[in-house]
Parts: sequence; C-alpha cells; structure tokens
Amino acid sequence: MMDKLWSLVSLSILTPFFLFIPGVVGAEDKIVIGGVEDVILLPWGVKLPARIDTGAAKSSLDARELKVQGDRVEFKLPQTYGGLQLRLPIIEWRHIRTPEGRERRPIVELEICLGSRRIRTLVNLADRSMVKYPLILGRNFLKEKFVVDVKRRRTAKPNCPEIP
Repeated sequence: MMDKLWSLVSLSILTPFFLFIPGVVGAEDKIVIGGVEDVILLPWGVKLPARIDTGAAKSSLDARELKVQGDRVEFKLPQTYGGLQLRLPIIEWRHIRTPEGRERRPIVELEICLGSRRIRTLVNLADRSMVKYPLILGRNFLKEKFVVDVKRRRTAKPNCPEIP
C-alpha cells in the first residue's frame, strides 16, 4: 500500500519536470485538431479533407488508376481534388488490415501541411472511392505533434510557410 502511494506521489511530483526536458514534447508544443481537417499535399498545393483516425496505425491516400512500374507507382488523385497524376518512388510494401481482410499496398512518402506544420510521412495507397474522405491520417502522422478533439472540425487551417 505504501509503495503504491509513494509511486503516485513521485509520479505527480516528477511529471511536470519532464515537460521542460529538451526532446520531450509537451502539450504546449502540440496543435489541437479536430476529427476532420483540411490539409495541403506538398509540393503540388492540392488541398483536400483528411479524416483524423487515432484508431488507424498508418495513413492512407485515395489513389485511382494505380499502376506499379518497377520501384515506382503512378496514380491519380480523385477528380474532385483536381485529378492530378503523380508518380512516386515506392518506399516499401506493407500488408494492411482492412474490413475485408488483408491487402498488400505500396507505401510512399508525402509531405503534408496541417495547421502550421509541414510533416513528411509514409502513406499507403488504395482506391478509397467508396469512403467519404480521400485521406486518413493515422497515428504514424499524429504522434507527438497533435492533440485530437473529436468534437471539433477544421480547427487548424493549413498555413505552412512557402505555400503558394
């Protein structure tokens, strides 16, 4: 009993000090975002809505007409968001758990602007035409940078430096 009490007291006394240690991200460094946010894909300047999904481990982008050519993948963004055709190097292949089972998907690196943050992140590519949002931002994107308030929407407008 005394050990548990001492652990609680120690934890409550020491926790505030960790917020000021370099390299440890405190709540004051995080941006509050909602369950849906507008983002910009860089360097193309394509603005699209993203569903913030803390239950998803990885991020996923709607990629239409996906074609693999060696170590590159070519695809189009949905017509609603300009239909831009992109050709990117495949970083790796991953098996992704879906409601239908498991799928093998190409992983690419993108730079995304959310709020005032420019973040390079890995996303898997899949045809998401049957779902509402063309981009899911998972924990790999969110970790240590954002606090998610699911009651809010579109609270962090993309305003990264050097965006036309």
